[in-house]
Amino acid sequence: MPLTVLLLAGLAWFARSYLNEAFTFTRDQTSKPEALRPDTTRASSEASGHRAGAAFDGFNNRYWAPARAGAGHGQYLEADFAVPVRLRKVIITPGTSAKQDEFLSQARPSEITVTLTTADGDRSTKALNLEDQAGQQTFDLRGTDVVRVRLTADAAFGARPDRRLAVAEVEFFGRR
Repeated sequence: MPLTVLLLAGLAWFARSYLNEAFTFTRDQTSKPEALRPDTTRASSEASGHRAGAAFDGFNNRYWAPARAGAGHGQYLEADFAVPVRLRKVIITPGTSAKQDEFLSQARPSEITVTLTTADGDRSTKALNLEDQAGQQTFDLRGTDVVRVRLTADAAFGARPDRRLAVAEVEFFGRR
């Protein structure tokens, strides 16, 4: 009996990292993700009246737009978290609004590259393909110990020389 207890204790000691991963996986699968508000936001550029913060303010009737008109290729939004977070998904509302008639008034992102930066400085990317439709679009976006998220526009719907790329809202979900 004492030998069995010692063997089980030794096994538990060596398996503790795997047990932690199993616990984290189970918690991710069974708990409801919480909204994660970034502590700071910025953009590569901002049109007058359409600052980066508008894309993270919780309202889909205000939007971020870059300073220059056109497709916005290479323009980005960036969000920082003061405390590392475990991301599970992102919701993006492209365009100027969730209302169809307002949505079509400016260019909308069709392809976005998301870059996640961890507390150790490691980076990973994920390509997102958006639909040209008004309203929220949800994407799985998994990352651990994330402190920064950058969303870079790679292509756009409805781009013209007299229109700017627009993003009404970006929301992150996961755990702190």
